[in-house]
Amino acid sequence: MTKQSVNFTSPNDDWLNAKVASKEYSNKTDVINDLIRREREREEKFQTLKAAIEEGLASGISENSVPDIMKRVEKRMIENGTLPDTDRS
Repeated sequence: MTKQSVNFTSPNDDWLNAKVASKEYSNKTDVINDLIRREREREEKFQTLKAAIEEGLASGISENSVPDIMKRVEKRMIENGTLPDTDRS
């Protein structure tokens, strides 16, 4: 593990101290590491979404109708379990 020295503004230091005082974290290092982990996850999700948008834009205009696209998406969501199958016929 790398040791760092970081300076905080008073409001940020107060916030960090409150997090530790609430027993949510055992020390300021845990708070900072959690913030960094969450930001890295957020950034990864953003990059994944950005890549999907770019892929969609590059694919051009679909010749499928909106209802056809919606049916395909619904079918895929039912198959992968993200949408319950409630017999939508």
